[in-house]
Amino acid sequence: MAIDVLLPYYGDVDLMKLAAQSVMSQQFEDWRLIVVDDGFPSPEPQRWFESISDSRVTYQKNETNLGANGNYRKALELAEAPIVVVMGADDIMLPNYLSVVSKAFEAFPQASVVQPGVQVIDEKGRACSPLVDIVKKVYAPTTKEPVLLQGEKMATSLVRADWAYFPSLAWRTDVIRRIGFTEGLHVVQDLALLLDIAAENGSMVVEPTLAFLYRRHSASDSSVKALDGRRFDEERAFFEGQARRFRELGWQRTARAAAFHTTSRLNAATLVARSLAVGKTDSLPRLLKHVVS
Repeated sequence: MAIDVLLPYYGDVDLMKLAAQSVMSQQFEDWRLIVVDDGFPSPEPQRWFESISDSRVTYQKNETNLGANGNYRKALELAEAPIVVVMGADDIMLPNYLSVVSKAFEAFPQASVVQPGVQVIDEKGRACSPLVDIVKKVYAPTTKEPVLLQGEKMATSLVRADWAYFPSLAWRTDVIRRIGFTEGLHVVQDLALLLDIAAENGSMVVEPTLAFLYRRHSASDSSVKALDGRRFDEERAFFEGQARRFRELGWQRTARAAAFHTTSRLNAATLVARSLAVGKTDSLPRLLKHVVS
């Protein structure tokens, strides 16, 4: 089963090269790597990709910057294989990644998405366990074998703590293209996609085999938005909408979990002290509002 790997790109050139090289080093060989450069102001990415002779690798550069959400939507239009991965430009696939997700789809042909095992790394590529990832691990399904989550069970688990790692997910192309990336969403667009799948009684495979390295660093877009409180404005509005949605579906446990969004509040609470430490007191009203509302 062929797999397209989409690489929407804007940022560190060296980390992007590592990400691309990790795709080209896969044990599974039936893949295409499609890089969509969102107008990064350097000729180096284009020069580097033009030096690659592998016909499975394509590169294009946007004439104007579309922003993360817009570039994701453009990249998704280019997918042709039945399975697609929307990879982060600073993350790394372990050599077994495509083999692991391909076998998971073969074992669970009804699944819409696969979450393989993930190790979090820092800016220098060292394994790390930030608080947010410790919490994710607590709420994520504990399993030694692949397990299928579906419908209400999938939604309730994810809305309690978004334990999925978006760049590591493999999707059925027809499903992710039909649902699409919601315009205007940035930090919760991955969770929105997963909850849309769950709401239509779709399913997700949790495959515990370690296959992906997810890079978390303070300069990331979501980290910046978190520290100044912007991400929590988006999260609060999103969870309020999801609570209404799941009440209408009669999924009361899911609706309550969305209304409380406990781990999202916990994340905001931990950033209160961090904001004070760096003197960013202008963000405190936003952060405190999210903790209590």
